[in-house]
Amino acid sequence: MQPTDKELLIACRRGDESSWEALVSRYQRLIYAIPRRAGLTDDQAAEVFQNVFLTLFEKMNEINDPDRLHAWLVTTTRRKTWRLLTRERSLQAGRGADSTAVDEVLASAVDDAPLPDERLIRLEEQHRIRVALAELDERCQRLLVMLYYRVEPAPYSEIAAALGTPEGSIGPTRARCLKKLLQLLE
Repeated sequence: MQPTDKELLIACRRGDESSWEALVSRYQRLIYAIPRRAGLTDDQAAEVFQNVFLTLFEKMNEINDPDRLHAWLVTTTRRKTWRLLTRERSLQAGRGADSTAVDEVLASAVDDAPLPDERLIRLEEQHRIRVALAELDERCQRLLVMLYYRVEPAPYSEIAAALGTPEGSIGPTRARCLKKLLQLLE
């Protein structure tokens, strides 16, 4: 069973490096996706990513509700994305970030928002599924990855060979694994 965000944050506060690594690993895709969706380059998204986790490190003792860490990280990432967009556009325009320049930068951003609500919800759902998938046993993880995390699902013959089971057992095994995944998501 994977530790909750609250458990990881509390362990991080005690200085547990493996909990910090688990927390970064858990949220890296989501946090990186927000600035990329806002139109930032890979390097700029990496800068936002580093700034978000630096801020988390500096403020981890100030987070009052560790159960809402996910929301804190998303909000912080969105703010740092906007700040970077504002700074970059202001520098390109050759002027400081006064209120007029900020308004112009925000109006010329790639999207009206760094991440539309429906896209953010989709990213959060994908994240929840990845976390739940990581809690499944290795057999279920391998099966579901081979079926659902490839552009083309692997043929049953390939799955059967990889799992060391008969082809006829893949359907029922898939059903059991999906049921376990659904229970974890609920």
